[in-house]
Amino acid sequence: MSTLTCTLIQTKLFWEDAISNRKMFEEKINSIKEKTEIVILPEMFATGFSMQPERFAETMNGETIEWMKRIASNKKIILTGSLMIEEDGHYFNRLIWMLPNGSYGCYDKRHLFAYGDEHNHYTAGNKRCIASVKGWKINLQVCYDLRFPVWARQSSPSPLVERGQGVGEYDILIYVANWPERRSLAWKVLLQARAIENQCYVIGVNRVANDGNNIYHSGDSMVIDPLGEIMYYKKDEEDIFTIVLDKKHLETIRTKLPFLKDADSFIINNE
Repeated sequence: MSTLTCTLIQTKLFWEDAISNRKMFEEKINSIKEKTEIVILPEMFATGFSMQPERFAETMNGETIEWMKRIASNKKIILTGSLMIEEDGHYFNRLIWMLPNGSYGCYDKRHLFAYGDEHNHYTAGNKRCIASVKGWKINLQVCYDLRFPVWARQSSPSPLVERGQGVGEYDILIYVANWPERRSLAWKVLLQARAIENQCYVIGVNRVANDGNNIYHSGDSMVIDPLGEIMYYKKDEEDIFTIVLDKKHLETIRTKLPFLKDADSFIINNE
């Protein structure tokens, strides 16, 4: 129970073509030879970072959700990534956390990328989603959220600190993204910063190649340990990478360097 195996899929995406993307991802997932527990896909994995949800958004009963249920069940994995979802007349950039039994959790992207006009097409979320797997807590976030450290910050004081059971609201922070190469320095530096300041593992999964707007993505998918050390990094190329995370390593760091105990207390206003 002290380890968790995760697989990152860094890939090109077919622009606004959910059928082709589902087929491509199914082939890639089926090619994974190692035993894995969580498979992580990029942001808007069914379409790319499109601002046309009126044309391409699906419902929570749509084909891509059903596809995720089937893949998670057949492969006995947790499958996660975001897609455009229509619900009650609103569009969301929604991360889905699909369990093998068909149950799922959702996180609606909080920080919409106004520079790319996302705020004019999608509705922002106002609740964090922290999943639980084998005793691990996993904070799920999407792309532009990375620039806003308060939204990812470990709650302090943590109830776990007060009960003397250790430090940390969560153990892993996952970002799925369509982050362009022109701002890749910020992506890499901020992923490391989130790991160091929150004393957690950070996983960032990005896409590669040009999108339908001819914007190039260099990938730069990463896994970072709680000290900020890079455990995995891949630039430009498509890649499927499986890594085992060690809970004992995390707990040792938090015990020897109990920095979170000195953090400021705060409350996030979600309005």
